[in-house]
Amino acid sequence: MTETPVGPLTLVARDGALTGLYMTDQRHRPPQETFGHPEEPAAEPFATAIRQLRAYFAGELTAFDLPLRLDGTPFQRRVWAALCEIPYGGTLSYGELAGRLGKPSAARAVGLANGKNPIGIIVPCHRVVGAGGGLTGYGGGLDRKRRLLDFERQVTATA
Repeated sequence: MTETPVGPLTLVARDGALTGLYMTDQRHRPPQETFGHPEEPAAEPFATAIRQLRAYFAGELTAFDLPLRLDGTPFQRRVWAALCEIPYGGTLSYGELAGRLGKPSAARAVGLANGKNPIGIIVPCHRVVGAGGGLTGYGGGLDRKRRLLDFERQVTATA
């Protein structure tokens, strides 16, 4: 677990790759007992993840470079990969993301896959918004989503 400006984050890894980043009170958070044994924060990939998260929240890092293991259906993995292509400080609607995946009528399915993203912030599901640009759904809560988006916009505006 590591403390951040959006609250404590629980990091989970398997075989040297990050498999989860969970916020307190997060929707779709697996039971704590499935996370395995607590590791030392200095162990990899935790040390790198913590260092990059600190740099992100300091406004010094706009793209993460970590070994990730995203376990999900092929469609979920496609959605999660597409999330990583949304530019820092930018947003896309669920429909726009569905269109980029070649499935323009699958906005709802994209939203469901987005909500099951196991590695929030690093796989930036917070950058997906409603059709009119409004904030809709976020596993960590809309307040966190708003804070993350406002933070990224502020960093890009001052860069």
